[in-house]
Parts: sequence; C-alpha cells; structure tokens
Amino acid sequence: MDSKTDILSTIAYFDLFHYPVMEKEIYFFLPHPVSPALFESALEELVAEELIFAFEGYYTIRNDKGLVQRRKKGNHLAAEMLGTARKVAALLVRFPFVRGVGISGSLSKHYADEGSDIDLFIITARNRLWIARTILHMVKKLSFLIHREHWFCMNYFVDEEALEIPEKNIYTAIEIVTLIPMQGIQAFSDFESANAWTEGMLPNSYGRLILSGNERTSILKRVAEKLLAGVSGMRLEDWLMRLTAERWLKMTESGKKNNRGVIMSLEAKSHSARPAPGDYQEGLLQAYEQKVTEVLGKLRQPF
Repeated sequence: MDSKTDILSTIAYFDLFHYPVMEKEIYFFLPHPVSPALFESALEELVAEELIFAFEGYYTIRNDKGLVQRRKKGNHLAAEMLGTARKVAALLVRFPFVRGVGISGSLSKHYADEGSDIDLFIITARNRLWIARTILHMVKKLSFLIHREHWFCMNYFVDEEALEIPEKNIYTAIEIVTLIPMQGIQAFSDFESANAWTEGMLPNSYGRLILSGNERTSILKRVAEKLLAGVSGMRLEDWLMRLTAERWLKMTESGKKNNRGVIMSLEAKSHSARPAPGDYQEGLLQAYEQKVTEVLGKLRQPF
C-alpha cells in the first residue's frame, strides 16, 4: 500500500471529528508499517502538493487554521477533565465486581469541549456484570443531586468472559487502542490480549495501552462479592439483565433521546452492556469511506 494513501486515509478519519493530527499521531494510526524516513518523505510531499495542510505542527486535509485552535482548546480542557476522571475511576473500582475502569470516547483522545462527558469503559467480574452495572448506576443517580452526572457516563460494560470486541473495523480498533485504563491492571492487560486483532489494522499502535492504578479491594467489597457468589447471585444477575433490557426497550421504542439528541438504546447481553452499535458505527464508517474516496481522488489527479 502506498504511504501517501495511508497518510491521507488516516488524516481523513480524524477529519470526521474536525480534529487535526500531529506527525507522531499520523504514524501511530497508519494501517500499514512504514519506515520513518519513507513516512516523513511522503508527508512532506503531500504538504508540498497541497493535498494536506500543516499548521503549527498539526496536519489536516482542510486549509483551516481554526481547527488547530479548536484542538488546542479541547486538549487543555481534556487535561483538566482527566484529573477528575482519575478520581471517578478510583471511586468506582471500590464497588463489588468492578475489575477495571477506563476512559473512552473523545476524552481518551485528549479532547473535550464544554458539553463533554466522562465516558467510562468498565470491566466486571465474570457473570456479575448486571449486578455491578446496577450498583454503579445507583451511584450515578446520586450524582444528579450534585449536578455531576456527566462525570459518570458508564457507556460500555464487558465482563471477564467476553473481553473481545465483536465488531472489527477501523472505528472499534481506534477506540480500543486509545482507551485510557485508570484502574485494573490485570483486567486491561487481559482486554488488550483479547483484542490483539487490532495489530492487523493498526500495526504501529498495538501494545499501546498504558496501565494505571490497580484494582482496590476493600473488606466490604470482598464480603459483598462472597455473599453474591452463589446461585442467589446468579439469579439476581439474570433478573437484573431482563429488567434493564425491558426498560431500555420501552425507551427505544418510544423514541426517547439522550442529551445529545440520539435515541436511547441498549444492547443487553449476558456478558456485555453497551449502546446498540448499528446505526452510529455504520453511519460513521460510510462517511469515512466517502471521505477517503474523495481525498484519494485528489491524490490520483494529474497535475
């Protein structure tokens, strides 16, 4: 694969989010291995040909310096939010059956704006996801009392039984390798191993997950987990899954929307709980394909 094609495709992906990228970030997300010398040469040629534009060390397919200022502002705000996210993760990992807490979404790319939430990716103990999720969502309910609900956007849960992400595409690969683990060294180490398939899509980024704090186990947590370890715990787990799935189905069918204007949906399974992936992922991948076709068309035009 041509290095210029790979560079343009990578920059085009982040352009979907109006996000200019630095040289090291482009290299990190390239879909094929390339030597640093060849990469730098191809990057310089693309700038000279005005197929991409460079502003203050950032690269974009748009001739718009304002995107860089937008990114800088977003990076600064994200740095502040990550400090809060660490405290949130340290709190949540104390609850029963929580094995790992990480940061996903735009914050995991070190970007935030005034309306950004702290999106949380949570790994739970095997066959106890729905008990853990219910407890954590009770915590979120309390956060509404102090107007801090945006700190507890628990969007994605998986348990130790199902760490491999089923969809394997550029979107999910980038989301996986940009996750920021906050708590649970072993949980996220296992998660990375289960998703080693990302190496085939992003060969320069595999092994990127930098592990942070370890899971903290209190006496109360150990006691609660022991009490819910047997058949009664399994029955509660199944009941909570059915109850939650039914409630979310009613919200989806009624067209209820979240604060971002998106119809609320939940894919509820025994070992995972997440927003239904269909519409958003499909729409983004289609937009990406169209943008890549557009920018590569310019590359192939004769001068």
